[in-house]
Amino acid sequence: MKPQSPNSPPRRSKTSHPVRPEREALPPASHFATCPRGLEALLETELATAGAQVVRQVPAGVLFMADAAAEMRVNLNSRIATRILRKVGYTRYRKEEHIYRAALDLPWPEWFDVTKTIAVKVGAQNAPLKSLNFITLKIKDAICDRFREETRERPSVDTDAPDVPVYAFFTPDAVTFYLDTSGEPLFKRGFKREASAASLKENLAAGLLMLSGWEPGMPLLDPMCGAGTILLEAADMALNRAPGRGRHFAFEHYRDFDASLWKRIKAEAQAREKPLPAQLPIFGADQDRWVLDKARNNLDAAGYADAIELKVSDVLDLKAPTPVGVIVTNPPYGERLGEAEDLAAWYPLLGDWLKKHFAGWEAWIISGDPLLPKLLGLKASRRIPLFNGPIETRFLQYKLIAGSMREKKPADPSI
Repeated sequence: MKPQSPNSPPRRSKTSHPVRPEREALPPASHFATCPRGLEALLETELATAGAQVVRQVPAGVLFMADAAAEMRVNLNSRIATRILRKVGYTRYRKEEHIYRAALDLPWPEWFDVTKTIAVKVGAQNAPLKSLNFITLKIKDAICDRFREETRERPSVDTDAPDVPVYAFFTPDAVTFYLDTSGEPLFKRGFKREASAASLKENLAAGLLMLSGWEPGMPLLDPMCGAGTILLEAADMALNRAPGRGRHFAFEHYRDFDASLWKRIKAEAQAREKPLPAQLPIFGADQDRWVLDKARNNLDAAGYADAIELKVSDVLDLKAPTPVGVIVTNPPYGERLGEAEDLAAWYPLLGDWLKKHFAGWEAWIISGDPLLPKLLGLKASRRIPLFNGPIETRFLQYKLIAGSMREKKPADPSI
């Protein structure tokens, strides 16, 4: 037998495999959508609306079945998803060398051309792996070796902006391989120019608006709007504009990409848009003029510069812009206003401001500090657990009435 070159990829056995691919114990799913933890139910609704068949929710995501059209619609229209991953392989493993072989056996050249750049990312939950970096490298090698076997060429790696992002997720005894159909995270809508240090991700901001019960047409105020993320998401929702209308997606790089189908789906989304009025009942303010300039730039990039009112103001100097409405905001609970004692003195003032100027409104506040909201002097009607990245938070609802919500009723003189 002819000796194998040391530079050649390992030969693949035609008759054996160290670990046979087999079905998961979970119900079958062709895709996995990730999202901020706490927003899974909202994501499930979006998937069903896009024509996907939901399998089940898991923490920070939803498993589902989808054809090409549903995959495209979810990427284009989801306000909640972070990534849409298409499952391409699943296998049990006992040793780390089984993982290389499993990746090598997948028909990567059938899914994308060798001219496309790749990057591999790995996640694990209770997996007995010594080094995720080593496993990432072995999967990348397997993909390149499979291409060299079939095309005598190998794809280039681009870890910053790959055409084809590949994901592998490990449990204690199994690995699932995915092609990322989104590319950049879906919270990157494609038009935002600037962010502030305390900016929420766009999909979390959209989730806050949905959870608050705010609906298009209701007056909305973010009195600490930063770079305007909540305002932008509200405007898109009010006009029924697809959040992904201004960007590209990784599925456009795959061999099975149907350009005519994609053109039709984008046209359908555009046809559902509502015309932009001269003024939307959406209001924003921030005490930092420089930060508010970022919000103006972002609103201008999205086409909303003239339709949303912005004001440079300390939050405690603001008055309600309308008799009733909804506040959705992300007040400081870290370093933005200084040390803990400064925040502890400021939160009671914020509560007094709400009681004095916003009777008849609802206020929804997200906080990563369990103690600071208690200093508002208001009783929360609802507390919704969410995660802002790795930070566990509560999204708190306050139904505002005149005066303190804790003050005692006046004594009945007849008693």
